[in-house]
Amino acid sequence: MEPHIENIPIRRYVLSKKADEFFTGIYNVYQFIILFFKEAFLSPFEWKEIINQCYYVGVRSLSLISLTGFITGVVFTKQSRPSLAEFGATSWLPSLISIAVIRALAPLVTALIAAGKIGSNMGAELGSMKVTEQIDAMEVSGTNPFKYLVVTRVIAITLMLPILVFYTGLIGMLGAYLNIHQNEHTSFVAFFHSAFNSISFLDINSSIIKAICYGFTVGIAGCYQGYYAKNGTRGVGMAANSAVVISMFMIFVEEMVIVQVINAIR
Repeated sequence: MEPHIENIPIRRYVLSKKADEFFTGIYNVYQFIILFFKEAFLSPFEWKEIINQCYYVGVRSLSLISLTGFITGVVFTKQSRPSLAEFGATSWLPSLISIAVIRALAPLVTALIAAGKIGSNMGAELGSMKVTEQIDAMEVSGTNPFKYLVVTRVIAITLMLPILVFYTGLIGMLGAYLNIHQNEHTSFVAFFHSAFNSISFLDINSSIIKAICYGFTVGIAGCYQGYYAKNGTRGVGMAANSAVVISMFMIFVEEMVIVQVINAIR
């Protein structure tokens, strides 16, 4: 019985330590976000680096997003057709696809791709700079590393993700049209007329809000994990992995909250 009794304080200490680390981490993230907003609105502004990051986030992600968006539109159409065909309502496919893509699929798919590709890259890139003391060297040279490395990346992904979301939606709708045209021989004009009749400004605005929130989340998570990486090369890998996991978790939480708010407004 004695070993069991002796382990109780140890377990309590471990649980207490983990709780302290959890709440300390939340506080550190809060301070990180506050510092971002302070630096984002103070001159000088790193316009050139922001444009470079926008190019990396936007243009260099187009190939992967194009392929994923097209496949999403085709697969969702294929999966929806049998259910509607049972009721003889395949003519509703354009409306169904447009509502699903614009309201949910395009923002969510784009954000998850951004978390996996861009978020992990931010974590790994800043993490490698941290463990090799490049960030400390920037501070010594008089450069503000937080503004140059963090603020520019977060602003770039926050600005570019809404554009990528609408691009994903367009490619997804194109994939859906090709599949519907192949099976129902629906014309291009009839398809998009039926599709956009079902879309309201509230749907478009909700997608924009989602994209902005997702982009900010991915940027903050990736930069935070990389900026405070430690333990050498092992820490770089952990930073990249943590950036992806945390970003995806927060994206689903934000999706649930935003959907509830939009449905309440609707």
